[in-house]
Amino acid sequence: MSTPLSSAPPPSPLTTFYAAAADWARTDGRTWIYMFKAIAAALLALGIAMKLDLPQPRTAMTTVFVVMQPQSGMVLAKSFYRICGTLVGLIVMLALLGLFAQQPELFIITTAIWVGICTAGAARNRNFRSYGFVLAGYTAALIGIPASQHPDGAFLSALTRVAEVSLGILCSGAVSALVFPQHAGEQMRTTVRARFSSFVEYVSGSLSGRVPREQIEATNARFVADIVGFEATRSVAVFESPESRMKSGRLSRLNSEFMTASTRFHALHQLMNRLHKTAAAETIAALEPYFKEIAPLLAKSSTGEPVLTAADAASAAAQLEAYKAALPRRVRATRAELETNPACPLLDFDTASELLYRFVDDLHAYAATYASLAVDTHERERWIERYEPKTNPIAAGVAGLRAVVVMLVLGAFWIATAWPSGTTLVLNAAAICALASSSPYPTRTAFQMAGGTVLSSLMGMIVTFGIYPHIDGFPLLALALTPFLLLGVFMTTRPKLAGYGIGYCIFFCFLAGPDNLVHYDPTSFMNDALALVMSMLVSAIAFAVLLPPSTPWLRNRLFHDLRRQVVLSCHGRLARLRSRFESGARDLMFQINALAEGEPELKLNTLRWLFAVLEVGNAVIDVRNELATLPADPRYAGSTPWRVAIRTMRETLAALFDRPRAGRMDEALLATADAIAATQQVLATFTPPREERHQLQRILSHLHFIRTALLDPQSPLEALVGGRGEELEGERHAT
Repeated sequence: MSTPLSSAPPPSPLTTFYAAAADWARTDGRTWIYMFKAIAAALLALGIAMKLDLPQPRTAMTTVFVVMQPQSGMVLAKSFYRICGTLVGLIVMLALLGLFAQQPELFIITTAIWVGICTAGAARNRNFRSYGFVLAGYTAALIGIPASQHPDGAFLSALTRVAEVSLGILCSGAVSALVFPQHAGEQMRTTVRARFSSFVEYVSGSLSGRVPREQIEATNARFVADIVGFEATRSVAVFESPESRMKSGRLSRLNSEFMTASTRFHALHQLMNRLHKTAAAETIAALEPYFKEIAPLLAKSSTGEPVLTAADAASAAAQLEAYKAALPRRVRATRAELETNPACPLLDFDTASELLYRFVDDLHAYAATYASLAVDTHERERWIERYEPKTNPIAAGVAGLRAVVVMLVLGAFWIATAWPSGTTLVLNAAAICALASSSPYPTRTAFQMAGGTVLSSLMGMIVTFGIYPHIDGFPLLALALTPFLLLGVFMTTRPKLAGYGIGYCIFFCFLAGPDNLVHYDPTSFMNDALALVMSMLVSAIAFAVLLPPSTPWLRNRLFHDLRRQVVLSCHGRLARLRSRFESGARDLMFQINALAEGEPELKLNTLRWLFAVLEVGNAVIDVRNELATLPADPRYAGSTPWRVAIRTMRETLAALFDRPRAGRMDEALLATADAIAATQQVLATFTPPREERHQLQRILSHLHFIRTALLDPQSPLEALVGGRGEELEGERHAT
């Protein structure tokens, strides 16, 4: 009998093996490559330091595990900031040694203050920039506290320590960049393509009504994480290659334009939902044909396939540009038809059509910037606005104060007991406070590092007292160290074990890293191990007791900062205001979500506050931009009643979002209604030129959108809308 044509032959064993090997290489294979690269860099740094007869080769090996990252750009960025922080810490510590070397109490106090300042800076600035602050404080303690015991050799000790740190940085950078390099730029290209495609799919699905609200909320939450992660990757990719540096401005612009486009689309989508709930059938019917025309514009003009690459985005940008040029004329024709029906709410149509035009404009800019990435140089590279991640200053100050307290307590303990390992105790506390302060859960991080240090102490005893006496030569030394280092690096590649792995790798090198002349002193070894674990436990207790970051007080501060982004939109300088507003709001949401692990209700509440802040804040910025470009005419002067009404509205909005209360909600609704009525009065009293009239109508549309956003039943502000607030607003709107 013949074999059916539809049946395919089974794959050969060789094909199956190749497919499995390729899949392993893409996943676990990369992890194992990184592990062996880290160990190779550590052993290389150790070997060179021993060949150069540096006093503590273990410092070079420790540095490798501190700066090593899977991607070359991360290693180079981290190394750059580490060198900067190391040099700053060196200069400060030499000054402190010169001033207070003979006064241990004053020396400990000034060192603690400097470490606290650096810890606050590390908590305030995130990504690898914070690492410069960490190293500025840690290096000062690392160099100064041991050198304070022998001030006469402080300068030479400081220089040799910097040489050891620099050697570790150079070795880790060289191995990462030359041995099976993994580039952050490749990840960025994949991220840019995937985000553009997912945004196009999200827009098409939402306009067709096929996306439920839960999925919309999940998609927007994912967009926030993508925006923050993209900026972190871009900031390290510039260290990798000239190509990444040539496109850095466009990538930053792409991130900013994506934020603006996604915010604008969400505002449009929310407004249409409100119109559906108010049964504005004529307005919806007039607008829906425009919505259906957007999705085809985001596909290739020749084949109709979705746009994926930067080269394909050029056609989408051209289609969007043509559509945007024809849109105002078509919208005016549609509005003329609606004017024949006196019962049709034209203000709703004007607001929705204005949002539609601005979304198309933002989407065109986003597509054009994406298309520009297909070439090395482009005029869109000129972009001065930047994403600015910042932590709450009060939280950063608390982190610095906590570090000062821990160092003063341990320093006092050291001076009172004269413990030989007191230097290790105090300088390691400085490192732990600085490193853990940038973690969302520093108490857990410090405890995990303590656990890893305990394990490294046990393994270090085996290596130091069980293996070193029986080997000779660097090849045998490298062979003996490899399995012990491999255990620690493996833990760092597993998210749940990363804290243990970091503690193990760093402090295994600190305790058991060999010197050119090994000293077999079990008492000193156990004292140092005890000092390391004790410093971590004290730091963990301090994080748990002294205003811990995971408690509600910090969440409340971050929520307050998120709401105060509306205050920024109302009163901040207009120059680059939208970029600062957008990036600040999303970054704050990202921080809140990092503290809301396992709390979906809190994350959902944060997302709804983000929507409320973005909708109202962007509309306020639109109003201010329109007012700033009005011609110099007495009827548009700042002292006119309608301008005063808009200014009053901004003040009430700022007060409402600063401290949400029912009374302030009523005042904001009343002020918004007054601003709408005053602007309508201006349009009714005289006939300005066409462009000025359109400008006034755009202002009116933005004011109306603010009013609908305040009254949105899905907004967290909805609970503040009481009967009295609705009555006052309803009366004013009717008037």
